[in-house]
Amino acid sequence: MTEGTPGYGQQPGYGQQPPYGGQQQPYGGQQGYGQQPGYGQQQPGYGQQQQPYIQQPQQGYGQQPGYGQQQAYGQQVQPYQGQVTPDDRQWGMLGHIGIILLGFIAPLVVYLTKKDESPFLRHHGAEGLNFAITQAIYFVINIVLMIIIIGFITFTVQYIAMIVFAIMAGMAANRGEYYKYPAFMAFPIIKA
Repeated sequence: MTEGTPGYGQQPGYGQQPPYGGQQQPYGGQQGYGQQPGYGQQQPGYGQQQQPYIQQPQQGYGQQPGYGQQQAYGQQVQPYQGQVTPDDRQWGMLGHIGIILLGFIAPLVVYLTKKDESPFLRHHGAEGLNFAITQAIYFVINIVLMIIIIGFITFTVQYIAMIVFAIMAGMAANRGEYYKYPAFMAFPIIKA
């Protein structure tokens, strides 16, 4: 090692070059033009100090919009005060998906057995029951309309729409979200 270069663990002195192409700190340890601030140092702006970034709270699932804010159109998430358990989500999903096979019996079982245990299941049971009762009414109307042939078309369209909306509601319940069927698909017969 030569006399002019610092060795391992040594700092370069005044007039010495740092090893391996490193940059030399100006005298006094202050940063020069074009250099980044070190750990714990702030980079001053023109006549002011840099303000720290303050993260604003994000509105997520289960949070109600604040005063003056509007909820997005068609958003299916409603506020829920409390914890949704995986068991609640599964019961909610089965109440909606069961409509496809069992009609109003599946949401009726969820509503009657679980309504006092969880507001989440009370909501999904009532929504599923309203949906199933409304679909039963539509099925009777479509059977009557089969006399004039158009009932076959409306019956098929209604059955496909029922399957699609029941699956959408079941998936929302499985995610732990509240779901509200469109007004024409579920008359508000039973209040949650």
